[in-house]
Amino acid sequence: NNNVSSTATMAEFGFNEHHQNEVINYMRFARSKRVLRLKTIDSCFEELKDSRLVDETFTVDEVKEMLDGLQVVVRGEVEMELINTAHTNVLLLRQLFSQAEKFYLRLQSDISELENRELLEQVAEFEKTDFKTTDKINQETSKPKLAPLNESGVSELLNKEISRLQEENDKLKSRLRTLESQAMSALDEKTRAERALKDLQKVQGEQQVSAQSQEISSLEDTVAALRVDYERSVSANAVSQKDLQENLIASKHELLRVQEQLNMAEKELEKKFQQTAAYRNMKEILTKKNEQIKDIRKRLQRYEPNE
Repeated sequence: NNNVSSTATMAEFGFNEHHQNEVINYMRFARSKRVLRLKTIDSCFEELKDSRLVDETFTVDEVKEMLDGLQVVVRGEVEMELINTAHTNVLLLRQLFSQAEKFYLRLQSDISELENRELLEQVAEFEKTDFKTTDKINQETSKPKLAPLNESGVSELLNKEISRLQEENDKLKSRLRTLESQAMSALDEKTRAERALKDLQKVQGEQQVSAQSQEISSLEDTVAALRVDYERSVSANAVSQKDLQENLIASKHELLRVQEQLNMAEKELEKKFQQTAAYRNMKEILTKKNEQIKDIRKRLQRYEPNE
């Protein structure tokens, strides 16, 4: 009943059978270290009793000195045990992380759960139950047991296991041969497929090269036709440009001739106008007016020189 209750308690933590054994081993290791350290502390007190408590009366200073010395020794032992426990836990975590990395696992821990009082009480209860069960089992195993009368049953079991293993081995060999034949067939099919793919790529490459050659020839013909058209257009433009230049020169000559005729016509018209009676009368009037203006200016200069 105790064994069943301890297993049920550890199952609450999510441990399987293998994990439970590992946890039990670690707790036993920790318990042995704890018991050893407690014995060391007890020996410190016993040593103090044997070495210092020899008189019947002590002064306050002597008692204080003994307690201070005992405090230093006990404090050192407890501190050493705590440090050793922390370092031991680090080594245990190192083993767990190393094993997890081999399977590409990333472990994470929740530090707050380390102070969960309910879980700590369950662990303490499991430890008490486990060690009570262990002590009972040790007592039972210490009792003498009867030896088997013969080993025929064990031999028969071993022969059956050997036969089963041989049969399983033969099945595995047959399965392996089947897999090897399937792998060879798959390899042959792969080789044939690769060869067919290469032939297809070769044919496609030749067809592509032929199509590219035809396209290049067509492009060359198109470029030649464009070049001929360009040369024709250039020659036509040269002829038309020459005609335009000739027409421009002829137009310039015609313009000069027309301008010259206009100048001659203007001169002729002016000559004819000067020969008319109206022109002569107007010219005489203007001459008289000019003389009158000159006479007036002379008079003004005579009477009003400053002005």
